[in-house]
Amino acid sequence: MANVELKSITKVYDGNVLAVKDANITIQDKEFVVLVGPSGCGKTTTLRMIAGLEDISGGELYIDGKMVNDIPPKDRDIAMVFQNYALYPHMTVYDNMAFGLKIRKFRKEEIKARVDEAAKILDIGQLLDRKPKALSGGQRQRVAVGRAIVRKPKVFLFDEPLSNLDAKLRVQMRAEISSLHNRLQATMVYVTHDQVEAMTMGDKIVVMKDGLIQQIGDPLTLYNYPINRFVAGFIGSPAMNFMTVKIEEEGGKIYAVEANYRLMLSNKQDEIARDYIGKELILGIRPEDLNYDANAKDGECVKATVEVIEPLGAETHLFVNTGAHQFVARCAPDIETEYGAEARFVMRMNKIILFDPETEQALSVEAGVKE
Repeated sequence: MANVELKSITKVYDGNVLAVKDANITIQDKEFVVLVGPSGCGKTTTLRMIAGLEDISGGELYIDGKMVNDIPPKDRDIAMVFQNYALYPHMTVYDNMAFGLKIRKFRKEEIKARVDEAAKILDIGQLLDRKPKALSGGQRQRVAVGRAIVRKPKVFLFDEPLSNLDAKLRVQMRAEISSLHNRLQATMVYVTHDQVEAMTMGDKIVVMKDGLIQQIGDPLTLYNYPINRFVAGFIGSPAMNFMTVKIEEEGGKIYAVEANYRLMLSNKQDEIARDYIGKELILGIRPEDLNYDANAKDGECVKATVEVIEPLGAETHLFVNTGAHQFVARCAPDIETEYGAEARFVMRMNKIILFDPETEQALSVEAGVKE
């Protein structure tokens, strides 16, 4: 396998359309890296530049220490799994998986051995004589992955490979691809717009927006220490709640004040918030850090009206409205409340993150870094 390094990679399309700007990413040997972001953020363009399917407008791309900017895709020793599977409909599963090896003049014995090995890994040995039209979506995806495996490339590239599958099969295939990575000890670069896929699969996540890398880190670092409001809101499901609060001082203590609550900041936030006394900040809090407490005292809790109740079995999501803000709280499955009722939440103040309302950068001392 191999490492992949992007140094100030930029892509500009005709008409001066900037798709990717100054991307710097280091992907270590055997690492599973996920590029994630909303549609149009540049993640697929970045993947296609690694594959050689898009020309690089600026910067340098290295695979296994060799600059490959001008090397064609067939000579980069990479294999790509596409969103639409890209199988040949007139060929059997065996021939689809073997095709790349045949055009590279591998011996029949070697081809058969590689196809059989990949089919065993993916549990599709019984499908080798079928054609794609006789396969389910999940089976076609396994064939597409198998076609990549037989190549034994230095780098595997995945372009939203699960987006055409139903929800249950997506979960299953997520686990299978992660297991495959562990089994092959391969370098993998995976593109998705689904942050749950990114969180559950990636050793390292690259969050992108508008062609720019926002933050790079392992899943828990991005979840607990987001560098800005975009990352904080994109990573996590349900998403982080954001509320505009005014910072006030009273008796030497610092408070976050909204129309319906006045909460004393923890020591972690106190020092930073003192620079914003009399000003507004954005307060971010995860749904699981809002603890439902019907007996919470006035002044020590957030009071809100229940608007939507979503029972999910293992937990219940409450969508509520304070009058100034709407937010969602992750609660116990047996919570007793009803539409229109008042709900009280005690906020875990040591878990909040404060953001500058203009720059949207995180102000918390922990933001973007581990303590």
